[in-house]
Amino acid sequence: MSEPTSADNVLMDFDLLRKLIVGIGEVADISGVPQRQIRYWEDKGIIQSVKEGEGTTRKYDYLNIKKVLLVKDLLDDGYTLDAAARKVEERMKTINEVFARLSAQNSTP
Repeated sequence: MSEPTSADNVLMDFDLLRKLIVGIGEVADISGVPQRQIRYWEDKGIIQSVKEGEGTTRKYDYLNIKKVLLVKDLLDDGYTLDAAARKVEERMKTINEVFARLSAQNSTP
């Protein structure tokens, strides 16, 4: 049996990342950002939770977890929240482009 190539590993990780959804408590644990602050950032439109129905715990996908981590790093570096949010949006465009390319490669035989 042949070993998976590095390209196969990237595609497998891409599929996993698309499915990764965790609750707000886990995001707080992963990022070190308090749940209250995560809710505030969502209210400001910086991140978005995955909607699974009324009254359920807020859940976040990989891209929004990445946004939380990036915003936190920028705030720690002295950026204002608004400046950090703008910079994160620029970085997320690049991440989305990479995901789009990986998705296209994954769907090509």
